[in-house]
This record gives sequence, structure tokens and C-alpha cells, in this order.
Amino acid sequence: MTSDRIQSKAARLRRIEHLLYNAPYGLRVIELAEQCGVDRRTIYRDLDALHEMQVPVWEHEGRYGIDRETYLSTVRLNLNEAVALFFAARLLAHHSDEHNPHVVSALSKLAAGLPDTTISSHLARVADLIRRRPLRTDYVRVLETLTRAWADRRPVAIAYRAATGDLTRREIQPYVLEVSRSEPASYVIAHDMLRDALRTFKLERIVTAEILDGHYMIPDTFDPYEHLASAWGVIDETEVEIQLRFSPAAAMRVRESVWHHSQQLTDRADGSCELTMRVGGIREVRSWVLSWGADVEVLSPTALREEIRRHAAEMMHRYQ
Repeated sequence: MTSDRIQSKAARLRRIEHLLYNAPYGLRVIELAEQCGVDRRTIYRDLDALHEMQVPVWEHEGRYGIDRETYLSTVRLNLNEAVALFFAARLLAHHSDEHNPHVVSALSKLAAGLPDTTISSHLARVADLIRRRPLRTDYVRVLETLTRAWADRRPVAIAYRAATGDLTRREIQPYVLEVSRSEPASYVIAHDMLRDALRTFKLERIVTAEILDGHYMIPDTFDPYEHLASAWGVIDETEVEIQLRFSPAAAMRVRESVWHHSQQLTDRADGSCELTMRVGGIREVRSWVLSWGADVEVLSPTALREEIRRHAAEMMHRYQ
């Protein structure tokens, strides 16, 4: 019975810790008691226990929360999970074209917390590689601001420089942060008050960002993964069907990977293959198609075929 009580308390402490972390404005003791199925005196004792465990619990006007800036979570991983984490770290290193101190800190802490010295040493090495890259303080400052605003549901005033060079000032409500799989870039998908619509903003183009007073709610109908389901990267435009024919020399490499969840592969008698996908627009997929050079032919849509043909003609002219 004593063992059951200990396990029950440990589980309850983890639950309280989780509830407080995910409540940026805090919770009252009675709310914690109701969600944990215990009385308020037990919750007070649990809060004292969390404090003794160095969990940064704060209290203000009867509400309790966790300081997210100083909170350190505990993660236990087995060997295979650690390798999966190492793969993610390597992808992060490829994606990070600059020194992000938060990435370095996170990887260093993971490396220090893993018991397996082989994997932990590689994680530490990845952190060191990122640390050596140039530090862009303006980008880090913008990322920190948007991260806090997203977590606390606070609107943000930004100065945004478009690809054309035009600078506009906007008020946005961040819905989700996302990274591009095709380039080392980060984005925020947000409700743009200027356009009264969802828009995607590249963080590297945000000149300044300032958290504003007030709060907002992300609609229950917004699912970021459904929103980006058809996108090739982070931009979701009108869905189009793309048909590509790959040469026999490239067909095996094409078959080895799943390039998009909608893809359909058809093998041809000459060893080539055709790849059909439905993606959100052609803007982002164009660079990927060009990366295959002469080993791919765009069959449809006509707009993408013409863009690739134009690029090929310009390249031929340049190299003559």
C-alpha cells in the first residue's frame, strides 16, 4: 500500500507539473485539486514538494504556475530513442545555417543527460558545430519574441520586409512556428490583422518584433498539420496535380523515398518512372524539380513545365 501511495504521488506530481507548465497564466489550487482528484491540502503539499525538487513554481494572487524561462524538463530515453534524437539533431545541424544559442544549449543539455557516451559525444559535437557558425542577434531576438508570444497567446507588432524589399508594419497573432524542409529558414503562420487572414511570414525577413498587450485565441478549427498537409514546404496555395517523369538513371533514387504523402509512383518499361503528387502550389516545389536537372521532365501542370523550360533556356544561354 505504501508503494502504491508513493507511485500515486509521483504520478500526481508529474501531472501537476505538466498542468502548471501548460497554463501560462497559472491555475488556482482548487482547479488543480479538481483535475487531480484530491483535496486542496494535498495540492499545497505537492506544490511544496515541487519547490523542494527545484521546479520553479511561482505564485501570484492565488494562482500558481511555472517559470518557463528557467524550467528544466527531465527526459529518459532508451538507446534506440537516443539514436532517433541524434538523427533529429543532425537534421537540425543541416538546417541551422547560423549560431542559435538556444539550439546549442538544448543539444548540450541533451548530451550531458544521456548515459550512452557514444551518442552523447556526437550530440555534443553537433552542438559545437552550430556554436561555431555566425551569430545573428537580430534573428535570435525575433525568434525569442515570437516564441514567447506564441506560448502566451499575445499579439505581436512586426516590421516585415518582403522579398521585393518593401517594408510594412503589421500586427499578427502567431498560430504556429514552422521550419522549411527545403531551405534553412523558419516561418510563423499567423493571423495577419492587416489582411484579416492567415499569412506565412519568414522569420529572417522580420526586422523588428514587439509583444503587445492583450490576448487572442487560436480557433479550434485551426490544425497546423492539416493546414500544411498539401504544402510542399510551408506555403499552402491552391492545390495542383504535378506529374513528373524521371529518367532510368534517377528512378531508383526516386523510389527510395517518400517525397510527399500524396505521391503515386508508376514504373515504366524503359526503367524510368512517373511521380504524381497533389501539392499546394508550384512555387516551393520548383526548386526541388530543378535540382534533378535533365533527369526529370515536367508533364504537368503547364505553368510549372513552362517555368522549368524558361530556367533551362536561361541556363543554356548563360553557359554558352
